[in-house]
Amino acid sequence: MCLSIPAEVLAMQGDEAEVSVNGNRLKISLMVLKNVKPGDFVLIHSGFAIEIINRDEAEKTLEIARLMKADKI
Repeated sequence: MCLSIPAEVLAMQGDEAEVSVNGNRLKISLMVLKNVKPGDFVLIHSGFAIEIINRDEAEKTLEIARLMKADKI
């Protein structure tokens, strides 16, 4: 099973993007995913954006992760 994490794209430069994950800024690769723009939400796996998702899906996924971390699931 693979784990992917939702993130909001803040800025882009070439095939890299700066994203926000729970307030933490990360640099990721956009080499496998095209047509990404600032403001989009993407799923990240192994440092690569692999899918564009909507805000609701991102928020639901992050909430599930928070509950898992708090051992409430």
